[in-house]
Amino acid sequence: MDDMAPTVASTDNLTRVYGDRVAVDRVTMTVRRGEVYGFLGPNGAGKTTTLRMLLGLVRPTSGSAYATSPVGALIEGPGFFPYLSGRANLRTLARHRGFDDAEVERVLERVDLASRADDRFKGYSLGMKQRLGVAAALLGDPELVVLDEPTNGLDPAGMADMRALVVDLARGGQTVLLSSHLLAEVQEICDRVAIIHEGRLLHEGSVAELRGGVSLRVRAAPEDEALAVAMRLAGDDGVARTPDGALQLALRPERAPRVVRDLVAAGVDVHEVTAVERSLEDVFFEMTTHHVTSPTDPSSHHTTEEVPA
Repeated sequence: MDDMAPTVASTDNLTRVYGDRVAVDRVTMTVRRGEVYGFLGPNGAGKTTTLRMLLGLVRPTSGSAYATSPVGALIEGPGFFPYLSGRANLRTLARHRGFDDAEVERVLERVDLASRADDRFKGYSLGMKQRLGVAAALLGDPELVVLDEPTNGLDPAGMADMRALVVDLARGGQTVLLSSHLLAEVQEICDRVAIIHEGRLLHEGSVAELRGGVSLRVRAAPEDEALAVAMRLAGDDGVARTPDGALQLALRPERAPRVVRDLVAAGVDVHEVTAVERSLEDVFFEMTTHHVTSPTDPSSHHTTEEVPA
């Protein structure tokens, strides 16, 4: 992804307070043109509230948000007339927004629903309902598409279909801002990721940056002698013990031969040397487990005046 690509959505110290509860706490993030941007966090972390402020559906308590125009969005599931067909629902929405029937057919083809477009919405599977919601978001060919938990509640086949659709949208030149609590989903399809927890943005960057590259896992004995060699090679802060007694070294895989030579020279028996790549799940739990807001931190206090949404 081009670091110089134009910004299509951003927030600057975006904050939303409800009474004495800080739902979103000074979130600053940037979405660039042409990327799939993952907004990752557990349920209740502040993802949907942030997206609603970005789209102008909720007024922030403080801070600012910008999104390019036009923008299409699917927030908290699609809402359609149950007794109308998928095609009739889209035509109703399209006419209200000034689009013709040809545009409806285009988006139905895009989400692979044309063959079922005359079926009533109430008879659709959850996956088909989600795809119809995406079709509605695609009316007018918006530059930015915002999808809030689009795979929520879907079976594995439906999730795979939705992920393939998101990838296809990006390949077609659209920017996708995707919120999710599913780590594997974000790792699989997103270019960059923002992690939000308890309303605060913990990190933003590419998936590769967040995962921190590859390290070496070493099992050797005696353990104390192996630890001393490992710390000499990787530094005191570059070595960690794993629960099963192995050592994790913050070294690139190409350093493995040197590690083995030094361990053997020190009289250490080497049982295993493996290149290990952290998953996004590892990073997420590490961040959220160690993130604690201090009650004495003055930056954690906010004015709690209610602002009408």
